[in-house]
Amino acid sequence: MAARAAPASDPARSRGRRLPEPPAPTRSEFQRDRDRIIHSTAFRRLVYKTQVFLNHEGDLFRTRLTHSLEVAQLGRSIARSLGLDEDLVEAIALAHDLGHTPFGHAGQDVLDDCMHEHGGFEHNLQSLRVVDHLEQRYPDFDGLNLCFETREGILKHCSRRHAVVIEAIEPGGIATRFIHGGQPSLEAQLCNLADEVAYNAHDVDDGVRSGLIELEQLLEVDLVREHWQSARDAHPGLAGKRLLFETIRRMLSAQVYDIIDATSAALAEARPADADAVRHAAKPLLCFSPEMRARSTALKRFLFANLYRHPQVQSTRARAEQVLRDLFAAYTADAAQMPADFADRPDRERACADYIAGMTDRFAIREHQRLTGRSLF
Repeated sequence: MAARAAPASDPARSRGRRLPEPPAPTRSEFQRDRDRIIHSTAFRRLVYKTQVFLNHEGDLFRTRLTHSLEVAQLGRSIARSLGLDEDLVEAIALAHDLGHTPFGHAGQDVLDDCMHEHGGFEHNLQSLRVVDHLEQRYPDFDGLNLCFETREGILKHCSRRHAVVIEAIEPGGIATRFIHGGQPSLEAQLCNLADEVAYNAHDVDDGVRSGLIELEQLLEVDLVREHWQSARDAHPGLAGKRLLFETIRRMLSAQVYDIIDATSAALAEARPADADAVRHAAKPLLCFSPEMRARSTALKRFLFANLYRHPQVQSTRARAEQVLRDLFAAYTADAAQMPADFADRPDRERACADYIAGMTDRFAIREHQRLTGRSLF
């Protein structure tokens, strides 16, 4: 393992928790955060939340949980090579999708529309709400009371209007960079990139497995074609799913090595003295090379056009949107249809959004059928 890099986050120098707690005798502060996330209710629910394909469409497709685990694995591997804090990377990776709705991005778009007059809905902000407020596991506080550095990484994106609200409550805190510019920690930057690498790779796998895209189509993409050819050259006669798996493995390795090399070069040039110096950098220091960035973007565009916009995926999306619109309408009309801890809240629309966002796909489908008498799936 590489020695701790100077600009890495140091749990002994954390900016701390919103509510101070005594240190744990055997774990660092970032280890405690990771453990709290793993034991949370929201984390367990990820196993039944959609990535691209609904949970009931096949047992081997990725879910939000398996995606989060893959991001954590990639993140830890890269962090170890760069001398970053692996526990912080893992904590951010495991928590980054806690606020995702059922039915993937379709659910986020519906809730944002339903909440248009009530502050909107952003899944990254919802992930922060989960760890700051919605989890109820501890006697002394709501949420998980995570460290600043973990919360900073969870808030990957944030609109300016929401950042202003957070900044008023927490001056100079996790939303400052969205108002005044700046970057998050290297560990947070790493999770952003590992997230992209992971979903590009597993969506290739799931897309081919589903039959919605063909390997021959994917060979139009430089990143796929190069590693498909190198896999065939190294293993003549290799075909079928083993060829696909070997192609994806080589793609992942190439991107990981590129991130390590490009980031090492960027850090050598910028020479940030510590983690706070990273936050004042003009641009992210954890990065792809320009060539790999272009290749990754081309793959992302291919998947958007050929998988995410595939008619079969779109058909599922339309039904998912209807389920959530109907649920939101039913709960706002009759809050008593929700559990008491949501029904009794004065902010009814936000309570409805919180309740729906926490649902798994299959629970949302069951609730919709209970409330409307209709089955859309």
